Amino acid sequence: MTEGEDEKMTKRWQKDADGILIFTGLFSAALAALLTVSVQDLKPNPQDTSVFYLGNIYQLLADPNISRASILATQVQPPTFSPPKSAVLVNSLWFLSLVISMTSALLATMLQQWAR
Repeated sequence: MTEGEDEKMTKRWQKDADGILIFTGLFSAALAALLTVSVQDLKPNPQDTSVFYLGNIYQLLADPNISRASILATQVQPPTFSPPKSAVLVNSLWFLSLVISMTSALLATMLQQWAR
């Protein structure tokens, strides 16, 4: 009698773990797709740097009275990039969600191994 109940319980655990693994797999795949798009907000846009340098070149070419010495003295670096706080917060939550999902999948796999 007890062995039969133990067998039913382990089968239920294995089925629950199967469901968790399927869900975490689908969730992690969707999350990875969102992360690839969202992580771009944490990097500087190369087009902004190009626009900055092209603007400087235009300013130099537009003023014919400027000398070469003053051109070298006034070389300016593009402004430093700092990602928006909202992008950092959103990406932190996405990565935390992915870690929790992967941990859940690992625990479900360990439960399946233990239940066998």
